[in-house]
Amino acid sequence: MRMTLSERIRHDFESRILAGTLAPGERLPTEQDLMERYGCARMTVNKALSALAAAGLVERRRKAGTFVARPRVHSMAMDIPDLGAEIAARGQAYRFELSRRKLVRAADAVVNWDVEGDVALLELSGIHFADDAPMAWEHRFVNAAAVPEIVEAAFSSPGGWLLEHVPWTEADARITAAAATGAEARALAVASGAPCLSIERRTWRGSEPITYVRQLFLAGAYELNAHFGPSAGTR
Repeated sequence: MRMTLSERIRHDFESRILAGTLAPGERLPTEQDLMERYGCARMTVNKALSALAAAGLVERRRKAGTFVARPRVHSMAMDIPDLGAEIAARGQAYRFELSRRKLVRAADAVVNWDVEGDVALLELSGIHFADDAPMAWEHRFVNAAAVPEIVEAAFSSPGGWLLEHVPWTEADARITAAAATGAEARALAVASGAPCLSIERRTWRGSEPITYVRQLFLAGAYELNAHFGPSAGTR
C-alpha cells in the first residue's frame, strides 16, 4: 500500500520526533512552510498535523503554531518489550521465522479488536527463536491503513519494527495460562496441550488502533517483569 501525502508528512515528523531530531517543545514549520515544502494544499498539511496531535506527539496552539509535545508521565505503566533485544541482552542468538504475511479485511479477521469492515489488516504469524530453539509463537494483525509502510517493510521481527517506527499512546494486555494446540504446538515443537504463557496485547496511537498480537511462550522460556510506583509528579 502506498502512503498518501498526508500520511507521508505525518510519518516524516513521527520519525524525527522518535529519533530525537525534534526535541520536546521545539516548534514545527508553519503550515505555509509545509505547504511549500511538500507542494500540497493546506487541508493535506492540516490532516497530517491533526493525526500527530491525536497521537499525542505534538501540541497545536492557536496563533502560536505546532510544537513537539513533552512526554506524559504515566504511573503504574508496563512497557512493551522488544523480544529480539531482550534475547540478545541475555547472550542468546535471536531470529524470527515468518510463516504468514497476508493482507486481509478486518471483517474477515477473527480478532478481539475495534477495527471493522473493509479496513485492511496485515496478518502476520511466525516463531521467535532463542539459540535456534523455538521460544514463542506469534499471531499479529497490524492496521495497514494506519501503518501502510509495514506492508512491504523488511524486518527482523514485526514487534521490533513497530516499536522503532510507530509511536503508541495506549496499550492493554491480557496475560493468561494456556495450552498449545494445533498449529501452535507444531510450531513450538511440543505436544498438544503443553503449558504455555499467553500474552495478548493491543496498542493505539491516539484513537487509532495500531496492532493486535497474541504471543504464546513455552513454559519456562520467558518471564515478564514490571515495576510499579508513584509517578514523578506525586513524589
